[in-house]
Amino acid sequence: MPGMHTPRLYLHIGEPKTGTTFVQETLWDNRAKLAAQGVLLPGYSDRDHSRASRDLRSTRRPESDPAEKWQGEWDVLTGQALQAPRAAVISDEVLAACQPDTADRAVRKLHAAEVHIVLTMRDIGSLLPAEWQETVKCRGTASWEQWLSDVIDIAPAADRRRHSWFWRVHDTIAILDMWSRHIPPEHVHVITLPRQGPPQVLWERFASVLGIDSGGMSVRPVHANTSLGLAEVEFLRLMNGSLSAEMPYWFYTRNIKRILAHDVLTTRAGKERLGLPPAHEAWAKDQAEVLIERLRDSKYDVVGDLDDLLPQPATGRSFSTAGVTVDQMLDAAVTAAAALADHQFLESQPTGPRLPKPQGLRQRISRLEWTILNGPFAKRVLRNTSHLAAVRWLRVMIWRVLMHPGRHRAAPVPAGNADDARSVAAEG
Repeated sequence: MPGMHTPRLYLHIGEPKTGTTFVQETLWDNRAKLAAQGVLLPGYSDRDHSRASRDLRSTRRPESDPAEKWQGEWDVLTGQALQAPRAAVISDEVLAACQPDTADRAVRKLHAAEVHIVLTMRDIGSLLPAEWQETVKCRGTASWEQWLSDVIDIAPAADRRRHSWFWRVHDTIAILDMWSRHIPPEHVHVITLPRQGPPQVLWERFASVLGIDSGGMSVRPVHANTSLGLAEVEFLRLMNGSLSAEMPYWFYTRNIKRILAHDVLTTRAGKERLGLPPAHEAWAKDQAEVLIERLRDSKYDVVGDLDDLLPQPATGRSFSTAGVTVDQMLDAAVTAAAALADHQFLESQPTGPRLPKPQGLRQRISRLEWTILNGPFAKRVLRNTSHLAAVRWLRVMIWRVLMHPGRHRAAPVPAGNADDARSVAAEG
């Protein structure tokens, strides 16, 4: 309609274990700098994107889960994104797990925006060990050999996404076809994870899709979602098999996955890494070559080198967990037990009230505004009633008041970059 602006909305849908955590952390670490260039992040943190993804995928929430309800979160997040004067980014790697009707519904809902799909990917040779470890960190008990055999056996099946979580989030062509049914192919961006080089390369590739200058952005030097060593992952896998079936998944995620897997076991020194066994290298190469050929034949925007998707022989790594000794797992278990004991102690200690720092009148008014509109009580009430369309609309308006998405104006475009004019903005 005349006078109606059409923001660009970038949906970063995955795939998991392809540098998504790194990209998301870089986005949120540079939220203000991105906004100055006209790219906004809806929500208040990356957890809002995860909650919206769960809502879109109709993920069941157990009644025992202390987390607030996520019904209506997708409408709220996309409603906030549509407030962007120029562009917005939604990023959650599990969006790759959507079913075709869900992806179709999500894209159709965003008809008021110029929708772009962004998918990051890596070579299958390094992806497989990373994904097996992730299943263990999510309470899996299958051995590396059994899990790998299952993935390979089901690979030829036409409906493999229905029967395997790995293929549900890594059947790349099926995922791209599913999300791009109503989107021009030039608005579908496939970013390859560089096989070598600093993590900044992946961020530069992602930033180029957004049409922004990545210079001056803060980039963390180390990928936060670090792999486990063989002893650590075997200890965790065996522990998973001994846990009570009554332990809910949300409790496991908050206490075992986050504390042990991410905060403790990944930081241990001298960890032995896992690689794809040589016997499966030919199969992995065939899978990669077929995928590369399909991507070359597509009209999608490929950012990076497709040869990055060719698996390389794993050097300096083990191909099996059979060599892990009892002493190695015992050492990991002692570290884990000490960490859980420390956590339990800290949780049991009352924390004293923090003395507020002196604030000016403007800061006090802003803090009061935030507390009233987005404090714990208001947030809990609004989220628990977001099944109502009026409440979802109200939350979008509250976000607009608090985050001021319209306070940006177009900046002068450097010579020779006229085509990127709509991507450049400066903070007003």
